[in-house]
Amino acid sequence: MIYSNWVVALAGIIFAIGAIGVMFRRNPLIMFMASEMMWNAAALAFVAYARELHDMNGQVMAFLIIATAAAEVGIGLAIIVSVYHKRHRLDIDEISRLKG
Repeated sequence: MIYSNWVVALAGIIFAIGAIGVMFRRNPLIMFMASEMMWNAAALAFVAYARELHDMNGQVMAFLIIATAAAEVGIGLAIIVSVYHKRHRLDIDEISRLKG
């Protein structure tokens, strides 16, 4: 039997790895994948608590997180590919200079 506390601990570890990836990596693709890990960790925690509490609201929240993450993938990858086509390299400092 898998206990909910273990699943929540796993979600916390995955979230921490994603947060470290966002904070310390300079490649936008790596940062993007790290943020996806953070989204999935939150969804995993919601599913674990939904299972523990026998409530479907956590499942609904996990579904919303997955849908939001999918939309983020579409928009984020479009921006990253557009920057790569213009500059032929990916650096988060150059992307931050695109602010108006």
